[in-house]
Amino acid sequence: MGWLERNIIEPGKLPLLLALVAFVLTFLITRVITRLIRAGKGPFRNISGGGGVHVHHVVPGVILMLIGGFGAVAGGRHGFGSGLAAVIFGIGAGLVLDEFALVLHLADVYWTPDGRKSVEMVVLTASLVGLLLIGFSPLGVDDLSEDQQQNRAAVLVNVLVNFAFALIALFKGKLRLAVVGLVVPLVALVAAVRLARPTSVWAKRFYRNRPRARARSGLRAYHHDRRWVGPRRTFQDWLGGAPDPQPARSLERR
Repeated sequence: MGWLERNIIEPGKLPLLLALVAFVLTFLITRVITRLIRAGKGPFRNISGGGGVHVHHVVPGVILMLIGGFGAVAGGRHGFGSGLAAVIFGIGAGLVLDEFALVLHLADVYWTPDGRKSVEMVVLTASLVGLLLIGFSPLGVDDLSEDQQQNRAAVLVNVLVNFAFALIALFKGKLRLAVVGLVVPLVALVAAVRLARPTSVWAKRFYRNRPRARARSGLRAYHHDRRWVGPRRTFQDWLGGAPDPQPARSLERR
């Protein structure tokens, strides 16, 4: 592992790379297995505990995350132990986030449209870790000069400003941009200065007496969703499997 750190990635980042690879591979393998179970193919079957309770893979995922997390804390950033802990943590994280939607809704929504949230969270997490690997630091601290890094006040101001931009983006209903903006400050800045989504906390508070702003916000959100929601759902269904078709609702008689 020392050769990898000297020739492939920055020193100290090998555990992060191993965790990311284990995380992505675990998610992909898990999705293949669950799709085979869903189709009734292959040797795989759902696991049930006592009393016929279905054991979701988020359970072993949490256990592996605890083992890997505490192992990483005890093992430091170098050596075989830290690499093994990173792999265990990545496997656990992959299992947990594959069922993120179930934890969020406290219901088995794995093969429903709400289950797409799991795929979205996995993609977002992998993207953020990838940004960290290629050199971005949270809240834009990597943009500071050597003199600024020695000045704690400058570091604190930089962190607070970037965090404020990300927080404004979150209040404007732009969760993905807010999260990415914690790592790439320019993203948070752009999201913070643009119009809020019409259903966001920001719009309800500041656009209440501004009909033109409300109208522009609704129109922009409509065009954005019309352009991107379809392709995003197609990608999520290709990656994680299409949800079960929703039963048609019968019309209520008056």
